[in-house]
Amino acid sequence: MHFLYQFCSWLQHTPVGTAVAESDWLFPAIETVHIWGIILLVGTTGVLDLRLLGFILPNQRVSELHHRLIRWTWTGFAVMFVSGSFMFASEASKMYSNGAFRFKMLLILLAGLNALIFEVTAFRNVAQWDSGPRTPIGARVAACVSLIAWVGVIAAGRWIAYW
Repeated sequence: MHFLYQFCSWLQHTPVGTAVAESDWLFPAIETVHIWGIILLVGTTGVLDLRLLGFILPNQRVSELHHRLIRWTWTGFAVMFVSGSFMFASEASKMYSNGAFRFKMLLILLAGLNALIFEVTAFRNVAQWDSGPRTPIGARVAACVSLIAWVGVIAAGRWIAYW
């Protein structure tokens, strides 16, 4: 773990980390972009999750909805990842020991693994249940895990400042 802390210290003192930390406007501007990325990611993921649970769009084919949303989901993730990396660089040493930050990263990992498992299991057979209002139990479990994980990511993100 000592190596990880040394990396965080180095990152924080890079020109990028220093510029973001010392600027009066850069961190808030990046944080605003980060929030827009989260909105895009969680909004599109949430729509698909709610469809999988049968709460919205019962006549919409899951595969079609997935196809329409996936590029926006990945765009939101990319925006969130890049902006989050800049913010992390400005406070890397502090984030190293921040429990809320660690919990947020764990939840992002959980959400990613959940999406991967959904894609290689339930979604592979989407043609069999695509049009039906009721999705298989695996898809509904994945949707619940996704919603809980992303709400947790948002909450943990807010807790970071107060940890």
